[in-house]
Amino acid sequence: MTLTLRILAPDKSVFDGSADEVILPSTTGQLGILTGHVSLLTALDSGVLRLRQGSSWQSIALVGGFAEVDSNEVTVLVNAAELGSSIDTAAEKEFEAAQQAVAALEGQPASSDKLKAQQTLARARARLAASRGA
Repeated sequence: MTLTLRILAPDKSVFDGSADEVILPSTTGQLGILTGHVSLLTALDSGVLRLRQGSSWQSIALVGGFAEVDSNEVTVLVNAAELGSSIDTAAEKEFEAAQQAVAALEGQPASSDKLKAQQTLARARARLAASRGA
């Protein structure tokens, strides 16, 4: 028996298929989902969703959202998502630039620029990890 997994972003359907196991980046840590999992609704952090089909794993970068598990169906609604296999080599440079932007604002009082830099860093970190299959 397998799980039905749907990953939806506002602009596209990122994944619609079956999986044997799903690991979600919830706001409280990694959350593993197998068939027969109890129903739940959880908030997702920016990070990497991993799914297993047979013996192969696939990584998908997510930017915040929610996941619902019910009757072996996992529905993931996110602000943005990208298949790890489609992320290009520029991800590492984007990550480094985002780290520098956050470091430049270190010690500054809270501001919208600082929050935006931190969000950009979280997204860049997730993209880089997904591109590496982590």
